[in-house]
Amino acid sequence: MTSHPQDGDRGVAPAIALYSILGFWFFYAILVTLRAAVIGFESQYELAARRAIVTVIGVIVTWIFYLVLRRFDGKPLGVRVVAAFSLAIPFALAMAAANFYMFNVYDPVNIFSDSDASKYGSEQGYALIQIVEDAISRYFFLAAWAGLYLALSYASEAHRTERRAARLERAAQQAELRSLRYQVNPHFLFNTLNSLSTLVMRNRPDEAEQMIMSLSNFYRASLTGDPLEEVPLEEEVHLQKLYLDIEGVRFPDRLTTRIDIPPALLNACVPGLILQPLVENAIKYGVSRTASPVTIAISAREDDGMLHLTVRDDGDQPPGEADRGSGIGLANVRDRLMARFGDQASITYGPRERGGFAVDLVLPIIRRGC
Repeated sequence: MTSHPQDGDRGVAPAIALYSILGFWFFYAILVTLRAAVIGFESQYELAARRAIVTVIGVIVTWIFYLVLRRFDGKPLGVRVVAAFSLAIPFALAMAAANFYMFNVYDPVNIFSDSDASKYGSEQGYALIQIVEDAISRYFFLAAWAGLYLALSYASEAHRTERRAARLERAAQQAELRSLRYQVNPHFLFNTLNSLSTLVMRNRPDEAEQMIMSLSNFYRASLTGDPLEEVPLEEEVHLQKLYLDIEGVRFPDRLTTRIDIPPALLNACVPGLILQPLVENAIKYGVSRTASPVTIAISAREDDGMLHLTVRDDGDQPPGEADRGSGIGLANVRDRLMARFGDQASITYGPRERGGFAVDLVLPIIRRGC
């Protein structure tokens, strides 16, 4: 379903437009009042009262002008500029006519001296000329406000575009995180079913039943969480223990596990199943390819505000050139860290000096109730 912005979602908000109109006309009223005081017109209070009426009319006319301009929101900028400065003409004439009526037609004797009254009365035949002359100055007044409106409208649209781009970026990031997270489960299930098949073929039903129960517990724990949410490190390590219990049925004499997590780091937040591909690789390359006992160790430490997670084994067969790029393992973990933390996180890996393979993840320590 495609959504289209409503009229209220485009252009300048009515409240902002109203404040700008009131500000313009307040400035106009103050300026004209000061001018009248300097010139020394008589009947200043009467002039001020009529000027207030003209100001109110100007606010109303400019508001109508704003409502008309809103009809052009969403049009190309050139069209909006032409519309704004063209439509200002009739509205300027309307304001000039109102001003002429209030000061030259409606009871001029009360605000002008006898000589002024006769002078202005003799100019009634030139009303149209006076209105046009006054409309020119008011046109520039309206054009200035229209320019402000266009600037505010452009800034508002730019801000909405930035928000929309941010929403799309977050949606893309969430889709990527879901995709990377869901890659783990089918891959792990495939390997586990192969192990289960081997136990059945070797007529080891008790061990096969134990593996099925462990597999059930693992998926119950791993699939209940939101792939976009982080989990406490304690929960993540618990999931890896379940997985290692499953593989322990397959390699009862070859697999030993060791967990070294300081209590202070158990509540640190980490992406769910971020360790799964690393432990799985340790089984695949460190345990299954050797007949000797192998220890897989999961450890964590804090260093300069960063969390270091390490998965290492002491097997004899680290991943070779032929294995690189063939699975989701390290690439999946790297992509998930980049999608979640950007340059704040990193992954390093390689063979150990005393044999085996180690992977070290570095990510910010987050403790906010994950």
